[in-house]
Amino acid sequence: MIYVDADACPVREETVRVAERHGVEVVFVSNGGIRPSRHPLVKVVVVSEGADVADKWIAERVGKGDVCVTADVPLAARCVEAGARVIGPDGEPFSEANIGTRLALRDLMTDLRAADPFRQGGGKPFSKADRSRFLEALDRALRAAAR
Repeated sequence: MIYVDADACPVREETVRVAERHGVEVVFVSNGGIRPSRHPLVKVVVVSEGADVADKWIAERVGKGDVCVTADVPLAARCVEAGARVIGPDGEPFSEANIGTRLALRDLMTDLRAADPFRQGGGKPFSKADRSRFLEALDRALRAAAR
């Protein structure tokens, strides 16, 4: 199964395309704003509003053999701990080998933003190359999870 942290996910359509090729179900988890799908492999779960409610829902269900798509580093850490394969929308994998570093970097950036409230910027724009990397990474993750 593929669990998608769907609120701000830019690769929902791509996820469904790859899931179709593999015959794998997809669960989009959101606080709202996502339309229901008639696709037989897609389930949309709308959780109550609140901080990290969608993350908690996914983390309580994901496990070995599943794939999670998220940009949320703490959720990725919980999914890796549960034995799932985890990739970001940009195709970057989260794994036991890199999750500690990713968490530390996230915490450092949070501290830097808090220390300088006038600091501008954000993430880099989502590109065609990111989308292509995601498609390849999801395909690889699903093949590995099936083993």
